[in-house]
Amino acid sequence: MTMQQLLDAPQMLMDRISQFMQSYPQACAWYTTVVRFIFPILALLILIRVIRSLWTVPHLPEVWAYLSLPNGARAPLTHWENILGRAGSCDVVLNYPVVSRQHAALIRDQEDKWTLYDQASTGGVFVNGDRIREQSPVEYGDVISLGGVETVLLPVSPEEKQERRKRRLEVKPVSPWPSLILLTVFQILTCLQLIISEGVDAPVSIPVVFLCLILVMWAYFLILRALRRIGFEMETIAFFLSTLSLAVTSSSNTDALPKQLISILLGIVLFLVLGSFLRDLERARKIRWLMAAGAIGLCGVSLLLGETVNGAANWISIGGVSLQPSELAKICYIFAGSATLERLFRKRNIWLFILLTGACLGCLALMSDFGTAAIFFVTFLVIAYLRSGDFATLALITGGAVFAVLVILSLKPYILQRFAVWGHAWEQASGGGYQQVRAMSAAASGGLVGVGPGEGWLHWVAAADTDLVFGMLCEEWGLIIGLLAAFSIVTLAVFAVRASRAGRSSFYVIAACAATSMMVFQTCLNIFGAVDLLPLTGVTFPFVSNGGSAMMAAWGLLAFLKATDTRQNASFAIRLPSRKEDKQAVRQMYRNLQGEEGYPNEEN
Repeated sequence: MTMQQLLDAPQMLMDRISQFMQSYPQACAWYTTVVRFIFPILALLILIRVIRSLWTVPHLPEVWAYLSLPNGARAPLTHWENILGRAGSCDVVLNYPVVSRQHAALIRDQEDKWTLYDQASTGGVFVNGDRIREQSPVEYGDVISLGGVETVLLPVSPEEKQERRKRRLEVKPVSPWPSLILLTVFQILTCLQLIISEGVDAPVSIPVVFLCLILVMWAYFLILRALRRIGFEMETIAFFLSTLSLAVTSSSNTDALPKQLISILLGIVLFLVLGSFLRDLERARKIRWLMAAGAIGLCGVSLLLGETVNGAANWISIGGVSLQPSELAKICYIFAGSATLERLFRKRNIWLFILLTGACLGCLALMSDFGTAAIFFVTFLVIAYLRSGDFATLALITGGAVFAVLVILSLKPYILQRFAVWGHAWEQASGGGYQQVRAMSAAASGGLVGVGPGEGWLHWVAAADTDLVFGMLCEEWGLIIGLLAAFSIVTLAVFAVRASRAGRSSFYVIAACAATSMMVFQTCLNIFGAVDLLPLTGVTFPFVSNGGSAMMAAWGLLAFLKATDTRQNASFAIRLPSRKEDKQAVRQMYRNLQGEEGYPNEEN
């Protein structure tokens, strides 16, 4: 087949489908009727396995070293960053009057090298009798003295290391192939339904875009599996939600389909690059200031060059392409707030993070993008608490934020109007509550299985594929798929929270909790705003809403969650052992287990 024939193939396919629709219109009507009931079944089959897998992953703490205590006990170090002190919140509690509340920090790198930091303690920190000023490397067997209380850093035994690896190998993620095959069928049926809904004038971009997504999805899974990676539950959810995004985009604005596909592809690239970058924590710490500048710069660009759309001046146009830089600023903001690890060194430096937050929130407020500002503020509270644990300061900041909101409401009639409509949408059905009323009516008309992709009427209402996308999902796809989409985001959050209990580095833990809180809160604002349970803020549904910047940001945030996956070979943030090391580890495991009842020998 020549290149020209290959390029002409989609158009030939569309011509044949158009001829079939003209010849057998009744068959197309029957297809729409039947496929409405097939879609929820396929969605359940695709998601139940991956959701169940993420909910049941055992997150067991990993011991990286021990610290002998004066009473003869050994305290396990289950994180890469450990606070030593008298406070109950410390990782290793030394309840002695001469020990400061947060006396020292003991940090491990990826090469199993340890560094000791003095936390501005009163009694000082000593290594083998020598006082350290700020930091000092520590070897196994060194005596660490905290204000005169002596401890010794002890390694993990080879047997315990082998047992730890054995536990990792025993945690097998669910196979991705059944869900991937079912998702492919789901995408093909969706593509056909969207073509039927468009009629004989359906553009060739519909099959081309869906074919590209299918090929990219399969290439992603096959390449990563060939590289010995496992555990693709998060990506399966992301590809499923991205498929829904292409569907609502096609239904509301078919011409925007190629742009949305490009956004998905760029999001996948961002996901892979950021995931690989997270491998090196030292490198991540070094560029934290660059990321902080990036967050402020992206918000500042929107403020200076932004065009007002739906009341918020947060869009800029470059070469005819509209971007929303504040969406990408979310990634920089979380990276900068999490990579500093300041809670391990100087608690007072949380104020630097407060200044970063204030700069971003100030830009967003001046742009009148209060939905995104609310998301940033909630994320700030999560990061600040995980870094400091200071309830009093955060309560004071929250009180100040509430006061600032009240002031803004008095100065911004546009925002005040939205709050006035909240809870009274039906009373202003033709005025301020127009969008919410239409979204709720459309959602109700869809029932459990929907009227079929492309067959709804809500897409004629402004912002149906962005702010009101949940109503559009419920109308065209049904309440079952609408709730499954929301539950998928909740599942990612549950996984991140459970994984944080066994997180290796506080950077991974803080970033994952911040990213998942951002996605969950944004989803709540989108859904509850559309159904008038919260004010309509204009934020998007992660992965689902039509919008290039939002799609890229969603994939980027997913990288932070992926980094918390400690299952063997499941996360980009954890380097793979060599094949030789893998074989040696398996042989050693068999040798250790030989003799156990019912266990096969190495030859078997």
